[in-house]
Amino acid sequence: MRTRVVKWLCVAVLFVAFVLWQWIADYEFPLRAVVCSGAAIVAVQAFQSGKHRWTICFLTIALLFNPAIPVFPLANTMGLVAIILAAAAFAVSLTKLKSLPLLSIPSITDRNPGSESL
Repeated sequence: MRTRVVKWLCVAVLFVAFVLWQWIADYEFPLRAVVCSGAAIVAVQAFQSGKHRWTICFLTIALLFNPAIPVFPLANTMGLVAIILAAAAFAVSLTKLKSLPLLSIPSITDRNPGSESL
């Protein structure tokens, strides 16, 4: 559930970045921080699900949107292409990457069938 919220947040942030692309230079650091951290979270989810191609995809997105070492400015044409491709990857991952269900913890008071009583 939490990764689904992260994916929707990243899609929304990337959509706003696409719409306001010409004025994005002032907000480049927060945008990069949100997308990089979201991509890292989704990469961990993909790795735990055993989908290694998705893991590589989202690790690449995390590296491209790294706020500490910017590879390219987001306010140019290459940045616009990266924004569109990242938004598409997050949108597709909403349907293709499902979270593993949480297993319930066995109760310590549950009687083990077939065991002898003390």
